[in-house]
Order: sequence, then structure tokens, then C-alpha cells
Amino acid sequence: MNQQYPSSLLENAVDELSALPGIGRKTALRLALHILRRDTGYAERLSSSILLLRRDVNYCRECHNISDTDLCGICANPSRDHSTVCVVENVREVMAIENTTQFHGVYHVLGGIISPVDGIGPADLEIDSLVARVAAGEVKEVILALRTTMEGDTTNFFLYRKLEPYNIVVSVIARGISVGDEIEYADEITLGRSIINRVSFNDSLKV
Repeated sequence: MNQQYPSSLLENAVDELSALPGIGRKTALRLALHILRRDTGYAERLSSSILLLRRDVNYCRECHNISDTDLCGICANPSRDHSTVCVVENVREVMAIENTTQFHGVYHVLGGIISPVDGIGPADLEIDSLVARVAAGEVKEVILALRTTMEGDTTNFFLYRKLEPYNIVVSVIARGISVGDEIEYADEITLGRSIINRVSFNDSLKV
């Protein structure tokens, strides 16, 4: 049965909120009513922060992580190991790995993984810029830290073949992460150990 709303304004707010991932209409209604109970200043600050996020957010020119500046804090940090690059699917994985405090290199955010079913091919990802970073000569190791699914493994293999000519170490995180798991949802201890105990990608193909 369709929900009846006492106000078209409330219904419009529910429509927009329920378009967010993981937010159903019941949760959206609860959020809309919460906003309605708060003072006008709260709603203005909320809407302003969302608008500024969408309009003014930058992406690091080096790794494509979200940043307030042209170069993110990680890439700009001289104490990080810039010869070791950890390749991740999106910004959430950067945050998850950083929370482990076990990785001291830098990152490369692909912006997704190869998924023909979803219409995502290599050209849709930040693969050429990764190859360019490696070709520049500073990078000695690339760690592939993508989800342990068929799409993730396909992307890993594609990247391995693209990087193979450059005579660098290409490794993959240890399978402490269960097959099918999302990296961002792994607990920090397991994720940290998976980074530390990474293995050569070439060796992983023999398993």
C-alpha cells in the first residue's frame, strides 16, 4: 500500500532521501521528520554542507582521492613511502586501510572495477594514470587491494598485465579477507594483516 503523506513537501524530501544508497522510504521518512523537528539553522547547515561537497570537492591529481586541495594530504606527505602504491576501488577503501595504521605508502583510486555487466570497462577507470605513475620510474611496488570477487580478480589480472612490462613488484593482499568480502567492511586487524602479508600476484595465480 502506498504511503499517504500529509504534505507534498514532506513527500518530496522522502523521495530525495530514499534515493541515497541503503536508505529505504521508512528510513527516509524518519530522517525527514528528524530534520523537520530541528531548527532552521540545522537544515541550512546540512543543505549547505551537501551543496559545498558536491560543488567544491577536489580530487587529488596524483591518486584521485577526495581532497580539499590539488594534492591530497597523503600524497603531499614526504614521510610516506611513495615507491609503494596501494590500488583501491574507491575512497572508502583508502579510509579503511588508513584506519589500520599498517600501511605507510600511497594510494591510487581506480574509481571502480571492471564489470561488463554494469557497463564498466578499463577506459572508465583510472588505469592509464596508474600506468603513467609507474612509467615515471619512482614506483617499485604496486599492491592490488580490490574486493575478492570475480570482478575484482578480473581487474587485478588486467592491471597485472598492464604493469608487467615495467619490472616492478605487483602484489595482492593476502586472502585473510574472505572471498566476496568488501574491503571497506573488513575489520581493521584482518585488513591490516592482509596488507602486511601480501603476496606476489604472479604467485597468487598458481594457487
